Amino acid sequence: MTLIDEPQTGPVLRDGAFGPARNLVCRECGSTRDLGPHYVCHECFGPLEIAYDFGTVTREQIEAGPANIWRYKALLPVPDDIAESPNLEPGFTRLLEAKNLAAELGLRRLWVKDDSTNPTNSFKDRVVAIALSAAREFDAKVFACPSTGNLANAVAAAGARAGIRTVVFIPSDLEAAKQVNSAIYTENLVAVEGTYDDVNKLASEIAGEQDGWAFVNVNVRPFYAEGSKTLGYEIAEQLGWRLPDQIVIPVASGSQLTKVHKAFGELVALGLVEDKPCRIFGAQAEGCAPISAAHKAGVDAIRPVKPDTIAKSLAIGNPADGIYVLDIAQATGGAVEDVTDEEIREAIVLLARTEGIFTETAGGTTVGVLRKLVETGQLDPDLETVVINTGHGLKTLDAVSDRVGPRATIAATYDAFVAADIV
Repeated sequence: MTLIDEPQTGPVLRDGAFGPARNLVCRECGSTRDLGPHYVCHECFGPLEIAYDFGTVTREQIEAGPANIWRYKALLPVPDDIAESPNLEPGFTRLLEAKNLAAELGLRRLWVKDDSTNPTNSFKDRVVAIALSAAREFDAKVFACPSTGNLANAVAAAGARAGIRTVVFIPSDLEAAKQVNSAIYTENLVAVEGTYDDVNKLASEIAGEQDGWAFVNVNVRPFYAEGSKTLGYEIAEQLGWRLPDQIVIPVASGSQLTKVHKAFGELVALGLVEDKPCRIFGAQAEGCAPISAAHKAGVDAIRPVKPDTIAKSLAIGNPADGIYVLDIAQATGGAVEDVTDEEIREAIVLLARTEGIFTETAGGTTVGVLRKLVETGQLDPDLETVVINTGHGLKTLDAVSDRVGPRATIAATYDAFVAADIV
């Protein structure tokens, strides 16, 4: 079997392998094709995504499910028995009301969706779980990805749990902590000289040449991307089955933002939540902000950039879903904003010291953008707001290690303590 995006017979798929998923549909021209390891439309070369025929889905049905993403299996391209397959069981992470941070920023009500508590400490465990299910159905022999770090961690860990060979590709200058977090799970960590976009190009070439390789964010991308919908489902459920007024989401490729938006739309269509306006904001780092730049310029084309930022998990200079992020921000009355590396560092410390949440640089970007949106009047401080923290700060210690540490080093005596004037 060859997992490449061209006509092929492929594996024989079992009935119900993809649950309610009906087919693949082009996001540009609307052409459809059968479910399979395809990601590019053969009519217009646009990106493919999954379309569904949902049956009746109730709140009670969802609430009776496990405390992980499989509670939403009726809304995902996975088999009904998905929970029985070895997996990391990600999801249903905490939604914390951030009263201290809200007071600091002048917001009426603020929540943090904290995905740092997933099995490998980032939201990527969600998308990888869906991609792994698809890879199994396609009889893949190798589970792989190009990554800015968190995805590599998630793929390597999920592959180890599932007993499938994994190979993960990363930029060679990736944070050391993220390299260790991948290498601990797999011996096949490959560092590539260049940016993430260079790594992604190499992965696409390998996917087209190697037999039986499932690259989660290349030839299995339509399935992989659906995992981000579970963030939207959980936020709505944890808010008491309602949508927030505003949400701020970090943007790299843009897939997470577009899928959270898709999730909200599905919940409304199924009658699980009431329809209401929800303004969606995207957050980028100034050193890699092609979508923010396009939004501010009022254009609908994304000009690729070469990343130069400490927020390496957001450092995708040619974002695949960039134009869709622009469309959603405009349609919902939101925006796409960016912050400097210094503002990212400040926001990491701010979140930690107000809410006890240690976020990585992507979360620092999101909180920094939240603060900037309030200060510039782009975000309404009186509306209920959710901000997504996608990963744990232990992955990016270098970002703040030079600005935090011991207040004083003292002798082990009471007099030394008094002299240090700690209180």
